[in-house]
Amino acid sequence: MKASRISLMAGLLVIACTAAPDFGPAVPQTVIPRVEQMAAFPQPYHILDWKQKALDFDAYAFDFDSQLPAGPVIWLDNARRNIDQQTFGLYTAMKDARQGPDRNGGEFHESLNTLHALLGAGLNGIDKTNQHGYNFVKMAQNYFNTENGWNIVMNNTCPQVALLGGGYGRDWWYDVFPNVLYYAVCEVFPDVDGADAIQRSIAEQFAAADSVLAGNYDFTYFDYARMQGCNNWIPKQQDAAGGHAWVLYSAYQKYGDPRYLAHAISAMEALDAQKESRFYEILLPIGIYTAARLNAEQGCHFDTAKMLDWVFEGCKAADGRTGWGITAGRWGDYEISGLQGSLIDGGGFAFLMNSIDVAWPFVPMVKYEPQYARSIGRWMLNNVNNCRLFFPDQLPDSLQCLPGHQQYTNSIIAYEGLRYEDIIYQREEHKGKHPIALGDGPLWNPANPPESMFSVYSTSATGLFGAIVETTDVEGILRLNCNATDFYAARPFPVYLMYNPFPEAKTVGYAVGEEKKDLFDIVSRTYLARGVKGNAPIRLEADASAIVVELPAGSRICRDNQGNLTVNNEIIAYEKAI
Repeated sequence: MKASRISLMAGLLVIACTAAPDFGPAVPQTVIPRVEQMAAFPQPYHILDWKQKALDFDAYAFDFDSQLPAGPVIWLDNARRNIDQQTFGLYTAMKDARQGPDRNGGEFHESLNTLHALLGAGLNGIDKTNQHGYNFVKMAQNYFNTENGWNIVMNNTCPQVALLGGGYGRDWWYDVFPNVLYYAVCEVFPDVDGADAIQRSIAEQFAAADSVLAGNYDFTYFDYARMQGCNNWIPKQQDAAGGHAWVLYSAYQKYGDPRYLAHAISAMEALDAQKESRFYEILLPIGIYTAARLNAEQGCHFDTAKMLDWVFEGCKAADGRTGWGITAGRWGDYEISGLQGSLIDGGGFAFLMNSIDVAWPFVPMVKYEPQYARSIGRWMLNNVNNCRLFFPDQLPDSLQCLPGHQQYTNSIIAYEGLRYEDIIYQREEHKGKHPIALGDGPLWNPANPPESMFSVYSTSATGLFGAIVETTDVEGILRLNCNATDFYAARPFPVYLMYNPFPEAKTVGYAVGEEKKDLFDIVSRTYLARGVKGNAPIRLEADASAIVVELPAGSRICRDNQGNLTVNNEIIAYEKAI
């Protein structure tokens, strides 16, 4: 048994405050080796206003009457599947011939697209429960599949359209990740009618599935109606255990049912017991974040360093998604480090949605395991900088498969992917040029136009960056919100990750606000500033990260009997769990 099932009860902890408090030594940093291959300060350097990107995406994607050249991407679906209510769809790719109100009964749309859009909007302050006369969050409940007996949120509303594209009942990550997204949406938009019953059903189904699997997640997918693991031609997806663990631990935090905690730990034990990387898409990173929280909050001992290498170095298993990992280096004149995708397909193939999604678990993870602060800070600087290259106004026309289309959606909608070279469309003018922005849309259906290279599905994730990423007054130093995607967690104080990529210390203006604060760094275990407001100068050491906790001025930091640092009985820094 690798993990202890001891739950720490805050009310039972003994708090010690002394006249000369001992905050403990600085947290030694654990290197993620592949991150060392990434530039400290990527070039060319340009950070987009990701919050504005998120707001622009929402304004366009939910405009039924858009006058942009591309036209609207949203429609109403009146099939009333699963729940007797009207719902809506968003195009997966621009002008996708399989979709829209007049194709396939208006029923072919994907929850991964819809739920990303709702989550990103909510994280950036947009109320999707009351917009344009619609409660879009309630309408998304039609993805909760009851008619097929699975009783979880799935990527489509029914099997009748599922085989038109995307995964449904045959590709495990496609069946698990919608439930992760749905739980996140429900925390951002609480108390929506009907949501609680859906969340309960998901938790029960995942707990039952984990009981059946009993530590063996060696399957392509799981039939949640028959409660049976299944295999087909798709590679096995053992990292689905990470998605199960995240949902079940979130359910434990929400409902307090100890069964959910037990199954979250059980699923993480199955993931931790894997002998090699089976990384694909997002469920392994989601699981690593869950492992870090279980280590910190429940006294577990999961090997997060091993699993982080599984993500960054990629899957090497011949019977897995071979080559899937995190990019490092340059393609032509451009840094492409930090992106997620295939490291081997035609020299490399990175995807926007995947690259943004990984920030969701890894940025808040450093609160629980601050030994990764430097590596995650460096990786995020590269990832955030280089994700701009998917947008048509951020690359020269000579490196795009749809040159001259910057105004098609005002560059709101991005290309699906970046390839090292154009081995798909093989255009003469692209020979010897790297990278090339493109998308697979025209390959999915012979009726799909070239514009389907632009991916609504991929761009819908931009709200995650919008909520996490802030620039500072020092170019190259970002302020990353560690609370934004730390769902179903205690977040008593603002927490930000800041990385200094330079070979010398830098003084950065830290935006505090109008109330006086103390700024405490849980990496160095020192105060960076006390009693400050407005724009306070703080010092960041060379090639190092700080995790800054904003405390009310004059707060007293204490140590509980587990060694955690607390303020007003709220934990601000965990004692090392591993």
